Amino acid sequence: MARPRKPWFRKSNRCWYVEIEGRQVRLGRDKTEALRRYHELMARKLGEPAPGPDMTFVEMADRFLEWVKKNRSLETYLWYQDRIERFCRKYPTIVAADVRPYMVEEWVGEYEIAVTTRRNYLRSVKRCFSWAKKQGYIERNPIEDLEVPRAEERDVCISEEEFARMMTFVRLPELSDLIQVSWETGCRPQESLRVEARHVDVVNQRWVFHKSEAKMERIARVVYLTDTALDITRRLMLAHPTGPLFRNSNGVPWSTDAVNSQFDALRHRMGKAVMEREGIEIPTEAITALIPSLRPSKRVQGVETEKTDAELRSEAKRKLTFQEAKKLVPRYSLYALRHSWATNALKRGVDSMTVAILMGHEDPSMLARVYQHLSQDPQHLLNQARKAVG
Repeated sequence: MARPRKPWFRKSNRCWYVEIEGRQVRLGRDKTEALRRYHELMARKLGEPAPGPDMTFVEMADRFLEWVKKNRSLETYLWYQDRIERFCRKYPTIVAADVRPYMVEEWVGEYEIAVTTRRNYLRSVKRCFSWAKKQGYIERNPIEDLEVPRAEERDVCISEEEFARMMTFVRLPELSDLIQVSWETGCRPQESLRVEARHVDVVNQRWVFHKSEAKMERIARVVYLTDTALDITRRLMLAHPTGPLFRNSNGVPWSTDAVNSQFDALRHRMGKAVMEREGIEIPTEAITALIPSLRPSKRVQGVETEKTDAELRSEAKRKLTFQEAKKLVPRYSLYALRHSWATNALKRGVDSMTVAILMGHEDPSMLARVYQHLSQDPQHLLNQARKAVG
């Protein structure tokens, strides 16, 4: 049986080898150097330019994304593509080996995004570099020490009253449709953002994703629709017979980042309403203290212009108001709606097996791990105890 065309280690002389066109090629004793040499040989054999120290990040990213496209789901490919291409636009010509952690930090710092979104931006670029090193495109990972923050806990549970209040602050009808269907079905964010007319089974009131499009790619995913969710779905099917159903006011399919930005704006509006109701104001001293840390200039039509004192003060007040508003309102998200759907279903007495099936969990024990906060709800447990004895 022919050896697979990949490096192997020969114990007799403690060296790495690879077989290419029936000929054994010695790669060396050091594994890292051997893998680099292997990929260089394979690239030359396939007629591709061999990776070298001058490879740009854009070139490396292209190879990474091509690999993801071939070896991972479409959802994963689009997830990496959206984030990594942003970094490519920031540094279109930089050599991969010259990228430093502070550059990635500064790039992410240009966006006003939540901790979890920031984490995803950082780890997408870091994953690209770690893949490139394993493949032999680079000898060392220059951002290996880049720190990635932990994701925020998804423990926001929304009551019906809170949901109704939140919806009064939603300005875009297109966003309202997305939020309402997520609340009604408990679907995953990637399901609502990807669903198309071809997935809809109107007769049985459900979305059906073939197993190749489902999260784990093992079984088909079925999302059952309430009457409200079905009405919205049917209306959107007429508007968008092909492509994603849920789109923004410009007709562009919602992206995860765009939805998160809308939730951040929603949180800001709700927080400001609380501030106005309770008479909370930003102290003048705090505004003055923040101004020195702001960028003193702005770019207008390609020309760098100094900001006026009024502009700096307004910017400082706006940032501080946003920070204060965030403290007064929880961070809502599509996942929070899914989390709330499950919690509310369990509280209403729907058995855990049915809830797990409706949510698309293959393992019902997931509910016990994720929704164990119900064990801290004394009223819920008291009601269940009474129900247990009739």
